[in-house]
Parts: sequence; structure tokens; C-alpha cells
Amino acid sequence: MQIQTVGILSPGDMGQAIAAVLNQNGLRTIAALDDRSQRTRQLAAAANIQDVGSLTQLVIESDVVLSVLVPAAAAEVAKQVAEVISNVGKQILYVDGNAFPEGVVEDIAPQKVKRIAQLIESSGATFVDASIIGPPPRVPGRTRIYASGKQADEFQQLRNYGLDIRVIGDEIGQASGLKMSYAALTKGLTAIGTELLIAAHRLGLDEQLWNEVSSSQPELAAILTRSIPSMTPKAHRWIGEMEEIAETFQELGLTERIFYGAADVYRLVKDTSLGKETPEECEGERSLRDIVTTLSDEAASSVLDKNG
Repeated sequence: MQIQTVGILSPGDMGQAIAAVLNQNGLRTIAALDDRSQRTRQLAAAANIQDVGSLTQLVIESDVVLSVLVPAAAAEVAKQVAEVISNVGKQILYVDGNAFPEGVVEDIAPQKVKRIAQLIESSGATFVDASIIGPPPRVPGRTRIYASGKQADEFQQLRNYGLDIRVIGDEIGQASGLKMSYAALTKGLTAIGTELLIAAHRLGLDEQLWNEVSSSQPELAAILTRSIPSMTPKAHRWIGEMEEIAETFQELGLTERIFYGAADVYRLVKDTSLGKETPEECEGERSLRDIVTTLSDEAASSVLDKNG
């Protein structure tokens, strides 16, 4: 199959950036923007994604449908797409790319990806499991898309249009499993760092702790300085991701408690003013110390409000 048109579900931060790369390299990208938010429409327009209106029209016009969604929506949207594919009767490649970047899109547990694959394949379509590691691909060389499944080589055609796609196997779940493991490290570490910095602030030891970390663990200090400010507007998405990771680890006979705890940290952040910002509203010059102070103060107020 020669890929000419890629349908994007949905064009948020990651989907929009992927579409922009494909467009710049000669492919056509489309989205079904009926009933979508103004922000999503603006992101799509900025990337020159063509709005075809309905999901049915997207399936009709696409060679590949790339799903870029939050975990909670992935299965339901796959069900909707499968119904449309069955009705239209078109051969199409469905790529589940719901394992997301240092925070933009979220991870789906491998066992859930397999169930989604069965749903899509029952409609007559083919399925590829994909996971994205790195930020939205606005800078070449920083974003990798890992793919697995028997049709992964077809998806790898998009290497010719600016994406770094790496096939790692022919089994559904391999790509998602890789991202789950990677995100457990990166986003798990961010959750631990966020909570311990809030704890130090409430103990009145934030300056002393940060001086020690900067001195004895400079690489870790650099990671937290970068990761925590970019996390706050995405925390609401990372709750579900940590829960997916917890379920995966539990399935493997490992403790799930660490990641349910990480989900609680992101739930705390979500309810603050910083957690309610969009990525576009996030103030780039805000210091890590100011962020920790705001999270500590507003989280404390939230707890008091809930307890009356």
C-alpha cells in the first residue's frame, strides 16, 4: 500500500506536530473536527491539517489512521472507527500511537492494546502498535516512534516523510510495553521529584535540599529543572498513564503501588492553578522554586477545603 493520506485522531500537541512534519514532506493529513474544541481546530489549522468534518469521511479518505489520544478515550474511539470501517468496507491501516511523549500523549498498557487490535482487525482493517518517545517532533532527531505488529513495515513508510520510525518486532504490545517501561522511569521520577520538593518546602528545607542535590546530583537537578515545569499543564493526562503502568506492572507480578502513588501526585497537581493551564498558557520563565511553592500552597488549601 502506498500511503498518501494520513488521518489524525486527534490533532493535539503531538498529533499536530506529527502532521506538520508529514505535510512539510509531501503527505496529506486530515482530521475530523466536527464537535472539536477551538484549541484543537487552531492547532490543526496551524499544521495545515485539512478538516474533513466527520469520522466517516476521515476513514474514506485515509490510507492510515493514526490514533493519538488519552488512555481513557482510546478504546471507545477505536470502537467508533471499527464501526465506520465495517460500514465503509475499506482496507485501512490503523496505528495506535497512544503512548506519548514526555508527557503529551499517554501510555496504553500492552494488554489493552491487544484488545484494541482485536477490535480493529475484526472490522477488516490492519493494526500496528506504536509508541512515541520524546517531545512533539518539531526538532529533528529528538523523537522516536517505535512500532510493532505484522504490518509495522507498512507504517515505516512514513520514515520517507520525516518521521523516525523504528520497527522492533511483529507482536502487538511490544511497542507499548517499551514505552510503558520508559515512562515508568521518566514520569515516575518526575512524580517522586515533585513530591519530595513539596515535602522539603513544607519542612522549610527546600533551599538546603536543592543546594545538596545540585552539588551531589547535578544530572538529576537538571532533569527535575526541565521536567517539573513542563509537567504541570499535562498532569491531568498523566494520572491515567500512571494507572496504566501500575496495571502493567501488576500483570507482570511486580508491585503496582509505586505508580498508583505517582498518579496521586499528578492528581494533586491537576487541581492547582498550574495544573489548569494549557501548555500554551504555561509561563516559560517561572522558576522551579516558584512552581514548588505554588503546588505546596494550593495543594494544602485543596486538602483543607475537602476536609471542611
